[in-house]
Amino acid sequence: MVTTYKTVLIEKETIPGLNFPSKPLNKSKEQLVLLKKKLKRSMILGNVHRTKMRIIFEDQEGVKEVQTTIWAVGDKNIVLKKGVTIPIHRLVDVIL
Repeated sequence: MVTTYKTVLIEKETIPGLNFPSKPLNKSKEQLVLLKKKLKRSMILGNVHRTKMRIIFEDQEGVKEVQTTIWAVGDKNIVLKKGVTIPIHRLVDVIL
């Protein structure tokens, strides 16, 4: 199944200036498990093969997308180049 998202493409350098609400996006437990698996796979692809991913997330203004590598996956955030972080609870999807 292909899901299409209406996103605003941004540069990763603008992410630190975004405001992320503390309320998580509405996801089922199964969706969260799948997302975490995709994040770990994306991290490996980013670190080993320098593969850029489409990271789709929602801040307080709406759905945005950034195309970059994922350097690390923590319990609460993903880490991009230069220490830029995005809270996992605000991620919509990660696509190769």
